[in-house]
Amino acid sequence: MRPLRWLAAGLLGLGLAAGPALAGQTFDTIRSRGTLNCGVNVGVAGFSLPDSQGVWRGMDADLCRGLAAAMLGDPAKVRFVPLTAVQRFTALQSGEIDVLIRQTTLSMTRDTSIGLRLVIANLYDGHGFMMRRDANIREPKEMDGMTICLSPGTTNELVTTDWFRSNKLRFTPVLQERMQDNAQALQAGRCDAIGTDATQLAALRSQFTTPNDYVILPQRFSKEPYGPVVRRDDQEWFDVVRWTVSALINAEELGVTSQNAEEMRRSSANPEIRRLLGADPVLGNTLKLDPAWAYNAIRAIGNYGELFERTLGPKTPIGLDRGLNRLWTDGGLMYSWPMR
Repeated sequence: MRPLRWLAAGLLGLGLAAGPALAGQTFDTIRSRGTLNCGVNVGVAGFSLPDSQGVWRGMDADLCRGLAAAMLGDPAKVRFVPLTAVQRFTALQSGEIDVLIRQTTLSMTRDTSIGLRLVIANLYDGHGFMMRRDANIREPKEMDGMTICLSPGTTNELVTTDWFRSNKLRFTPVLQERMQDNAQALQAGRCDAIGTDATQLAALRSQFTTPNDYVILPQRFSKEPYGPVVRRDDQEWFDVVRWTVSALINAEELGVTSQNAEEMRRSSANPEIRRLLGADPVLGNTLKLDPAWAYNAIRAIGNYGELFERTLGPKTPIGLDRGLNRLWTDGGLMYSWPMR
């Protein structure tokens, strides 16, 4: 036993033994700076797009605000950094941003090979195609020979290439970084179709002058779960991001909303609600945050259902049904790990 103890001591001295991750710089830097630097899209309706007053609106923008509320107690303490698909990972790797919340598909190679950590899915989507309605295309196998606008460095570029090759069909790619440029190219006739995730297609179409002139094919060709991305250097910050998103999902499961959170925090006898809203401080203590961290996020942006309906739902110009993004109790995939 003595040699084993000596070996363990030697490994500890070299920093090689297993143990808790060192506290990284991101968590402490955000606290010290007093502002969250959040990477978002350069502009996609329903996700992150400045309004006429320059205020960023959409699901991704609001998730940034929710994180700022959880971490710093104030949803306004966030700096939005607009990034293209090509720029996004470099900006995170370099420390320009603290977290990337920008329609980024969670995939194995991204999680294991570029020094980043994919945190949790906040939206489930799938690759699709949009084209002019008068093209009379009913299914993708009729798209042989088309010119398709795509954004480079995305999973959509790979999905389109793989699908056409596997079906022995031809297409000509037109690669442009900004999805808005792809939308303009489609409307101007410089490409026959756009290939990207269905939610983005719906968002782009909502901004067209004549949206009804364009159709999104119903077929889906991939799994595209979106989620926040952080660097690998800070387990504490990773935990804050993961559990803030989980808290929004859990709040919907428990019936906690932006409107009733204050009353429920004060009067609810449900132990799950008391833990979630900080009446019982155990969850905040484990994250080294204020006991009201989740309460602050929910009050700022609502539970997950409120967030979806306000930014992407049927009553918005995007007009999306929740589909896979319903709660697990309603046939969807949204499911929070137990918060206890």
